[in-house]
Amino acid sequence: RAVYILATKRAEASTMSVIDEIKSALPKMQKELPDDIKVAFEFDQSPYVTRAINSLWNEGLLGACLTGLMVLVFLRDWRSALIVVLNIPLAIMSSVVGLWVCGQTINLMTLGGLALAVGILVDEATVEIENIHTQFHHTGSVARAVRLGNAQTAVPRLLAMLCILAVFVPSFFMEGAARELFVPLSLSVGFAMIASYVLSSTFVPVVCVWLMMNHGAKVAAASSRRQAGVVPSPPSSGERRQERVARITDANRPFFLIGLYSSLIALLVRLRPLVVLVYLIACGGIIASFGGRLGWEIFPSVDVGEFRLRLRAPDGTHITKTEQITLEVLDVIREQVGGQNIELTLGYVGTVPASFPINAVYQWSRGPEEALLRIALKHGSDISTEAMKETLRVELAKRLPDVRCSFEPADIISEVMSFGSPTPIEIAARGASLDDNRAYCLKAKAELEKLPFLRDIQIAQSLDYPTVNVQIDREKAGLSGTTASQISRSVIAGTSSTRFLVPNYWPDPKTGIGYQVQLEIPQREMRTSDDLGMVPVNHSGDRALLLRDVAEITPGKMPGQFDRYNMKREITLTANVVGLDLGRASQQILGVLNRLDKSGEKPASVTTELRGQIPPMRQMLSGLGVGLLLAVVVIFLMMTANFQSLRLSLATVSTAPAVIAGVVIALYSTGQTINIQSFIG
Repeated sequence: RAVYILATKRAEASTMSVIDEIKSALPKMQKELPDDIKVAFEFDQSPYVTRAINSLWNEGLLGACLTGLMVLVFLRDWRSALIVVLNIPLAIMSSVVGLWVCGQTINLMTLGGLALAVGILVDEATVEIENIHTQFHHTGSVARAVRLGNAQTAVPRLLAMLCILAVFVPSFFMEGAARELFVPLSLSVGFAMIASYVLSSTFVPVVCVWLMMNHGAKVAAASSRRQAGVVPSPPSSGERRQERVARITDANRPFFLIGLYSSLIALLVRLRPLVVLVYLIACGGIIASFGGRLGWEIFPSVDVGEFRLRLRAPDGTHITKTEQITLEVLDVIREQVGGQNIELTLGYVGTVPASFPINAVYQWSRGPEEALLRIALKHGSDISTEAMKETLRVELAKRLPDVRCSFEPADIISEVMSFGSPTPIEIAARGASLDDNRAYCLKAKAELEKLPFLRDIQIAQSLDYPTVNVQIDREKAGLSGTTASQISRSVIAGTSSTRFLVPNYWPDPKTGIGYQVQLEIPQREMRTSDDLGMVPVNHSGDRALLLRDVAEITPGKMPGQFDRYNMKREITLTANVVGLDLGRASQQILGVLNRLDKSGEKPASVTTELRGQIPPMRQMLSGLGVGLLLAVVVIFLMMTANFQSLRLSLATVSTAPAVIAGVVIALYSTGQTINIQSFIG
């Protein structure tokens, strides 16, 4: 057993700073405690942030290496490769400064935007470097070649940057959670691209003049000699190797592939009406056939090596019994997972006391019959979390048939994307009559259990919590000289404690901290209704008066939890999805709810609402779909303004169907879904 303390940061606080300060404060806490009590920092959300930062570093290094290698192969100049690679860290640092100025933080979305931008940051510098090399053949001055190369590519580079920024403009017109998610990502990409353009127009020319002075002069001199017909001196071995590479990569030489390509283009131009028709039909067919088979999710599922399990024993189970059940569940988990593969087991049994602060606002627990477990697997255990969940569902149902289990999101992305719901699927039924709400939820639960992809289907509220009804006989109470107030205070003191009647505090003389003192009857002495009937009642008479003398005590049941929405009571159904994407699952779930509505099985006073991940998924992906169309339109208008030709702009934008078709094929062939990340890509 342990004292479990939750730390919840403020909205404006940095996660990493809070965690670092807590860790630094642990030695001070330990000094204040007895030697036999140990304080340990067990779990936090920082690994998600640190993994994202490490991923950004890896992406940056990989992008720099591949881009530098590409420039080195095609331009055969290490100086050019170095200049292009230097653009990546400078643009990222500039983007971080821009995010700081806008009040943004380093989080999963801004890091994702920076990682997304790494691949396109080098485009500006690469285009300019290539053109500068071309200008070396036309002028003997390195500085003039750099100036011409920069000037000739300034407008195309600006247009390319604006086209990329246009893709992210629609995110600023989104609303709600979608806006809060995508605006930071858009800002990080936007600042990085703007910085890349500025660097390619300022930093790259200066460094080119500095680093390429000798190289540019050699290229210019060789070009002048070729034009003058001067026979060069015999090349060295290094120059011969470079010449062989040049022969392979020189696109101006009449290779047969170039001739074949020219013939093919000439044929296609003659058949251009047929080519356009076939192109549109092929792209439309690919998008329709493969796109319809793609699943829909908010974010791609990731195995983070953790899972969270909520246990619900029968209503009214004592907390000590719930603790025993929780330990049995942990034993089952160790058997199935293997104790050597478990890094951490963290559990909380029972409800959070009302006297506690709001730190536990993200860990809701309704009563003593409920427990919440968080299991972290060791890194490198190679255990599939989803497969393990299925195994545990079967095993726990076999060993503990009276205990309901529900797996909840354990990673920060799934927790945020559920928007407060404990599971991806949550159906709320609300109305004036709690009985009507319950009847409808039971019907919906029976129908949803027929869907093979749903797991852990259960009603979240406790509807039949065991109670003890104390019905006061006013005539007997009056004859005995007692009142309803005195009887109720005696019942509260007997079943709970005196803290709700007479608050009493004891100040520690050593620290001066006040501690609440309360008296209560041991729970082992209060087990049955007869025990409750023996509770003495305060009254004005001389004779001893027991509760059973003035009240009738009977067992009963009532809802153990009341949830309201706009003053209407509501009951919720929760469920998990296994083996099917969220998009197809939502269609079948909505089909079940619509059938219940049309068949008249839903009372007229009951209204339903689908919550969890489905509504935000639809809202975000529909917004991104509109944003995709707006981005194409904006790019078309910018092209038209630049080319001063609708035909040239239309020819450029006409590649969009092929791009979408290629993306659809790539997602389908790799088993990916349409989600926020793939949509932004």
